[in-house]
Amino acid sequence: MDLTYTPEEDEFRVRLREWLGEVLPGLPPKPSPDDWPGRRAYDLGWQRMLYDAGYAGLHWPADAGGRGATPTQHLIFLEETEKAGAPYVGANFVGLLHAGPTIAAEGTPGQRARWLPPVLRGEEVWCQGFSEPDAGSDLAALRTRAWRDGDDYVVSGSKIWTSHAEVADWCELLVRTDVKAPKHRGISWLAMPMDAPGITVRPLRTLAGSTEFAEVFLDEVRVPVANRVGEENDGWRVTMVTLSFERGTAFVGEVVACRRVLGELARQARKSGRWDDLTLRRRLGRLNAEFRALWRLTQWNVGEAERTGGVPGVGGSVFKLRYSHARQELYDTAAEVLGPDGLDLDAEWTLDRLSSLSYTIAAGTSQIQRNIVAERILGLPKGR
Repeated sequence: MDLTYTPEEDEFRVRLREWLGEVLPGLPPKPSPDDWPGRRAYDLGWQRMLYDAGYAGLHWPADAGGRGATPTQHLIFLEETEKAGAPYVGANFVGLLHAGPTIAAEGTPGQRARWLPPVLRGEEVWCQGFSEPDAGSDLAALRTRAWRDGDDYVVSGSKIWTSHAEVADWCELLVRTDVKAPKHRGISWLAMPMDAPGITVRPLRTLAGSTEFAEVFLDEVRVPVANRVGEENDGWRVTMVTLSFERGTAFVGEVVACRRVLGELARQARKSGRWDDLTLRRRLGRLNAEFRALWRLTQWNVGEAERTGGVPGVGGSVFKLRYSHARQELYDTAAEVLGPDGLDLDAEWTLDRLSSLSYTIAAGTSQIQRNIVAERILGLPKGR
């Protein structure tokens, strides 16, 4: 992996910094965390600005509407936007980082033309309908049924932890299309319009007080067969493509954010006098080394994705496993540095700490990631 920058990449960084310096001061204030229509409008507005400036879908293939940028340019973009305090993808998370890349990799030309441009232009929001109440960490144990009726699938069942369902236009939905097949087969990946009759969305309030997740109940919802991505009953393979993006490249911007937070914690420790605590200094130093190593692993994963046609490999599970725990350790350390000031429920530190607790569950639990690493990377026998 070559970690040096070419003159073209240095020039790209300079142009991006200049553009960010011009547009960020003119952004409107961020809406309240509880104002989901406002947050949707804010996030879509930022996405449209990226699109108009040529930065939308930077790392997407050119034939999918992106710029076909190099992995290094993508990482430069993430570094510079995070350092500048630019908005995160927000409500665009699933469309830009999960569903969109999956459709780019697995969709037909017609599906790519229909769904990818609105995501890049900031016109449509996607949510993720994978997890189910009775499946736990065993995603392949899903029970939501879909049966053929002419040119439609008729879908009944329920999903939970459905990200951004309240404001989504589309849902990347996993359904069981063959109940007699082994559980990892008989699954199909559908794009479901969220305004279809028979859909009920019930927001779930998290520990942090937000409602970015929801339960979704499906009562004989009709989804066109043309909305299936991949072949019928081949949805598990397509899902592995989705999860490889979710675990391999979707968190890369957050690594930059964590390194910024770590620097702020060091400044706070110096200011408060906590810097004299040798144990705390060692902890901060170890976290610094941890996130530097994670950034290098990120670079490797992104480079590997480029070499394999844009789809990250199982190395993403290594990253996701370690990052989830490192993020929790970071905010545990933040509580130690800040003391009572870190207990303010309205403070960003507190909300981030509460959010960090979910990372060992979201995008596949740590137990699942360990199984993947053991079986698919180390070649160990499957547990019984």
